Amino acid sequence: MRVLHFYKTSFPDTMGGIEQVINQIARGAQKLGVKTDVLSLTPDRHARTVEIDGYLAHRAKLDLHIASAGFSASAFSRFSQLAKQADVIHYHFPWPFMDVVHFATRVKKPALVSYHSDIIRQKYLLKLYSPLMFKFLGNVDHIVAASPNYLASSHVLKRFADKVSVIPYGLDKSSYPHPSSDRLAYWREKIGPKFFLFVGVLRYYKGLHILLAAAQGTDYPIVIVGAGPLEQELKAQAARLGLRNIYFLGRLPDEDKAALLSLCYGFVFPSHLRSEAFGISLLEGAMYGKPMISCEIGTGTTFINIANETGLVVPPDDPVAFRQAMRYLWEHPEMAADMGKRAEDRYWKQFTADQMVQSYVALYSDLVKRYRQ
Repeated sequence: MRVLHFYKTSFPDTMGGIEQVINQIARGAQKLGVKTDVLSLTPDRHARTVEIDGYLAHRAKLDLHIASAGFSASAFSRFSQLAKQADVIHYHFPWPFMDVVHFATRVKKPALVSYHSDIIRQKYLLKLYSPLMFKFLGNVDHIVAASPNYLASSHVLKRFADKVSVIPYGLDKSSYPHPSSDRLAYWREKIGPKFFLFVGVLRYYKGLHILLAAAQGTDYPIVIVGAGPLEQELKAQAARLGLRNIYFLGRLPDEDKAALLSLCYGFVFPSHLRSEAFGISLLEGAMYGKPMISCEIGTGTTFINIANETGLVVPPDDPVAFRQAMRYLWEHPEMAADMGKRAEDRYWKQFTADQMVQSYVALYSDLVKRYRQ
């Protein structure tokens, strides 16, 4: 069996949460005998095909961006060529250009969509896009949500409930580097033995302005790993608030990220908008056995972090509640340790990459079987 994934970005060009999920599915499926191609767009003028973890990453030249959606003239022919070789097309939503390619190329193959998120920010453009979106989602054979929480709270998914199933995202802990004793010692000396950690791209929906407001009046070290469009704005906010306990570390090598995940006392995840549909880095916190603090936004974040079991869940956009949650974990180390242990247990039961991959491969096989019949 051969599967073609199609999304606007992928490894090696970008390393976000959806890209990581695609990589985990692709590398895991090839171990089960499924040949995988991934097609995405790249700003690189020399769009080359590269092999990553046993699968092929194909890239079409990105021509322009409109409202965060990439467009590419060459993607039409590239998609058509790759789709003819595939047994299943695996789309990753949302990306309006993908819908256009789907209908323009008229490829008659079984198709499924991983529905990663509702469209939240572009409300006016959504009104224009909605007819195409509903036609596209109605045309594909199956839709996958990443959590029952998102399925229950998405008005779009409810419309197609008869062909939606849930396959949670999964991570392969064995693929993460084991930090050396030198790197662990380096970060202990630099930050101290007890700190909260955030990992992620510094985007508008991550709620980091809330985390900084919550840090006022505290001395808990808070480490922020990641870069993004709000980096300078957040640094300016921290300076304006006089915060001396915030460490902006930018992007770090995987070994350093693993070291900080190993060392941190708790994992903070202040995302306050539904654009945060799941929270891959929150799942990393659970995988490393850390108590978590997240917000109730009706998405997968509270599928990962169960209130008062694996961590604390607070209302969105509430710095006071977030500060109180940090204080509670900080002052109750035994409770925090118990929550972290339950978080790791939940990871092994629900969120391993093997479980995710096996579920997707079974779905591929079912779609091919139904298509042939």
